[in-house]
Amino acid sequence: MSLPRRLVVCGTDTNVGKTLVSALLVQGLKASYWKPVQCGELASGGDSGQVQALTGVPATRILPEAYQLKAAASPHQAAAAQGETLRESRLALPQVEGALVVEMAGGLLVPLRHDWLQIDLIKSWGLPVLLVASTGLGTLNHSLLSLEALERRSIEVLGLVLNGDAHPENEASLQSLGKLPLLGRLPRLASVDVNNINGLWTTTGLAKNWPGPAPEGALA
Repeated sequence: MSLPRRLVVCGTDTNVGKTLVSALLVQGLKASYWKPVQCGELASGGDSGQVQALTGVPATRILPEAYQLKAAASPHQAAAAQGETLRESRLALPQVEGALVVEMAGGLLVPLRHDWLQIDLIKSWGLPVLLVASTGLGTLNHSLLSLEALERRSIEVLGLVLNGDAHPENEASLQSLGKLPLLGRLPRLASVDVNNINGLWTTTGLAKNWPGPAPEGALA
């Protein structure tokens, strides 16, 4: 498989590590980053601010969100609270040179509107997906349901990245039942900053397992 120039980072749920994985990919692949819909955490710069803080990349590689919604809620609820409706025209993929990492909000079936799910937007883009999941209890159900939803819509999945303490049985089950490679695992971390994120690209297995040659100048 050749290296995808653009890809989407999705989670099986909220708070499973999508932003950290996105930061690793931005650094490791020398990519630009885009968070189409940010819900909550606007004062701290949201996930875009966190990715820039973790990676130290120039601000030009952090693309502005299409929507910044104040409420920490599902996008359709957060938009309604501001009197807004999410529109397809504002969520068209941005054109950038080089690779692009797109981080979604929450899980795949999160509603953007009452008649429009996040997975429908992903399908319209035609980009491959990297699925981020936890390692612990419940991950088999959440992950396999997510993979089934992606398969039903013929959305390509690059592989899985797990987040949490090692759980060999769950890791083996996900690879066997999901029929996908495990590209890496993030260990439980007390803190992460720009000084140690480079090492994580290697120690998580992403550098070794990434499907295709890394671009020139990417992290080893």
